[in-house]
Amino acid sequence: MRRSDRGVGEDRGGREGRVHAGDGGYVTAEAAVALPALAFFALALLWGLMAASAQIQCVDAARAGARAAARQDPPAAAVAAARSAAPRGARIGLTREGDLVRVRVEARTVGPGPLAVRLSGEAVALAEETVG
Repeated sequence: MRRSDRGVGEDRGGREGRVHAGDGGYVTAEAAVALPALAFFALALLWGLMAASAQIQCVDAARAGARAAARQDPPAAAVAAARSAAPRGARIGLTREGDLVRVRVEARTVGPGPLAVRLSGEAVALAEETVG
């Protein structure tokens, strides 16, 4: 009988005996470390995706508000246009500097403590009455 033909539980004499597994517990230990690390990594990815989405919403809201203000819509209508595209709880600022209209949208991401990051988006548009 060749060495490779022996069964798992057989010793050199062909007798069945106990298998001495030197690294039998390593799989359990690796899984105990790897699974929480993978779960943490997945949660970090989800938080990053939510933060990126909120940042895009801030920029879009600022653009919508600047377009509305540049069309000479009333300030309340421009702020309402920005608020409809902004993340929940966002602060919206509308200012006019000469021929330019500036809209700034600020929001905080969802998360505990240091994960609640402040995001902002700003857009500037030329007022239509000055064109032409």
